[in-house]
Amino acid sequence: MAAKSKISRIRNIGIVAHIDAGKTTVTERILYYTGKSYKMGEVHDGEAVMDWMPQEQERGITITSAVTTCNWKNYEIHIIDTPGHVDFTIEVERSLRVLDGTVVVFCAVGCVEPQSETVWHQADKYGVPKIAFINKMDRVGADFFGAVKMMRERFASIPLPVQIPAGSEDNFRGAIDLINQKLLTWDDTSQGMDYIVSEIPPEFAEQAKVKREELIETLADMDDALAEKYLGGEEITADEIVEALRKVTLSLKAVPVLCGTALRNKGIQPVLDAVINYLPSPEDVPPIRGINPITKKEEIRHSSDKEPLAALAFKIVMDEGRKLTYLRIYSGQINTGDEIYNAAKQKKEKVARLLRMHANKRERIEKASAGELIAVLGLKETTTGDTLCDEEHPIMLEQIEFYEPVINQAIEAKTPADQEKLTTSLAKLIQEDPTLRVKYDDETAQTIISGMGELHLEIIVDRLKREFNAHVNVGKPRVVHRETISRHVEAEGIFERELGDKKHFGHVRLSLTPRKRGSGNIVINELEPSIIPVEYHEIIAEGIEEALMSGVLSSYPVIDVEVKIIGGSYKEEATLQGYKIAAATAFRDGCNNADPVMLEPVMLVDIITPIEFMGDVIGDINSRKGEIQAINPKGNVSEVKAKVPLKAMFGYSTDLRSATQGRAVFSMIFAEYDKA
Repeated sequence: MAAKSKISRIRNIGIVAHIDAGKTTVTERILYYTGKSYKMGEVHDGEAVMDWMPQEQERGITITSAVTTCNWKNYEIHIIDTPGHVDFTIEVERSLRVLDGTVVVFCAVGCVEPQSETVWHQADKYGVPKIAFINKMDRVGADFFGAVKMMRERFASIPLPVQIPAGSEDNFRGAIDLINQKLLTWDDTSQGMDYIVSEIPPEFAEQAKVKREELIETLADMDDALAEKYLGGEEITADEIVEALRKVTLSLKAVPVLCGTALRNKGIQPVLDAVINYLPSPEDVPPIRGINPITKKEEIRHSSDKEPLAALAFKIVMDEGRKLTYLRIYSGQINTGDEIYNAAKQKKEKVARLLRMHANKRERIEKASAGELIAVLGLKETTTGDTLCDEEHPIMLEQIEFYEPVINQAIEAKTPADQEKLTTSLAKLIQEDPTLRVKYDDETAQTIISGMGELHLEIIVDRLKREFNAHVNVGKPRVVHRETISRHVEAEGIFERELGDKKHFGHVRLSLTPRKRGSGNIVINELEPSIIPVEYHEIIAEGIEEALMSGVLSSYPVIDVEVKIIGGSYKEEATLQGYKIAAATAFRDGCNNADPVMLEPVMLVDIITPIEFMGDVIGDINSRKGEIQAINPKGNVSEVKAKVPLKAMFGYSTDLRSATQGRAVFSMIFAEYDKA
């Protein structure tokens, strides 16, 4: 057999799962067994290599996806360890966008948890093949076959156990390899580095035989070549099973399932073997598609060094003040010192340094080729989702979709010195995190940050203090109201006064009429020049426009009013100032007499929930004075659309999660202002 090409020996994989299923522990074991790290870091001690941020170590959770590279049996494996918490879904989304395969970790006790459903569907969206690892087999309540059954019910791909556990809970001894019909047990004295392959004990022999038969039968249903041999009663070899498994995994029809307990160092090496055997190399995935920005035609790039460069920036990190851009190279090569073209910004960028990352440690390299995940220093203009390519052969790859933020919080700097730091730090954080939005609110003189959830914003504030030394006061965000009028009135304003040694005069009559909600303000001039000379008309309209900015109830802007200038009078001592003040006075008096009302922002809320929680979700919306607009069933989930006042939506993400075991998701956008 010919020697394998370098690119066929690369695997780009992600480790994804629900929060607390053990992703980071699995990654730590992989790094130890592949010789990448010399001691195993534990999440509960705050010493995991991949969870290097202080916020991650304290909370024992992963916040940012970390990238690392290791070698196993002469294969180069690039790994991204992703967060499990729903507030950091963007980290999983952008990682899956650039990966070729993924290991989905499930907890043997919790089985298929809500966030593992979300990440599974995200992987399906990008067509990423998966293998599943059922972790924590030593825990009380561990149920391997229960987890497999739940996967079969919840997901479109068929789970295929290639191992079954030998015992469970305290009696978990190891894994039975169904393909080679052997028992694998791990040696505690070597921290699981060595494992023993032995014959299957008699008490598991019958079960192993039945499960192997089931595996071959299911594969035969999906693979014609295997079906022929199976129906002909021929013996099917281990190699043939592996080959058939690879085919069905790459075509997303099935998912090989393995088991173990990462914390007890059992079951990790077979996962690495499965990554090599069943997950695709960059050559196995379909060529990447993009649009040529000049011809606007679709083009493809094969995963090869010979093709023109096409790379996607999937993550930006500010590292000690310098901007690190993470790239997935789909085709071509990048060398240190190269000039590459950013097709999205239409600018050339200079590659100052190429780095291979190991969590937050780095190793300098001179060149990187197709199929690799690397970091680059020196790209000034590039942001998440930009395509970097060869200027002679430009291409735009599909952008990464970002989620709209659903929660706001007001922050302000503690001191003037902090204010300057706050502005620059937020600018850096926005570059790193596309789901963070920042706006300065003139009406409340606060900076409003918006994000994916309360934990997301808590981490942002924590990072401002620690990394950027910008100290802030955090408040509850204020809802900004509006005002309007309820009935038609006419009003007049007369201004006659001596200011200094000059007399001022102005006299204006107005008619005010409420308009339809959301239709805006309109000022109509019906003045005859014979009543008030033309040169005063513009200043009268200006006086009204300024008065509209501040209502009579709480000084909020006034909306949805029609103002007609219908009359007034003129005297010798008339001045521009006089007419401006007269117009504003007439408007304010008119508003006071036209039954003014407060309006509050109402949001359009879109909730996707499993059917069994429908009643609770609708009841909760009603208790928030919401109004259900539509309910659309979509298989085993339903979409609920409702209009709800913004002030009732604070804390909603937490309430919705607790009401639906974290399985419902929602998004909201501004709909209109309505009566408070």
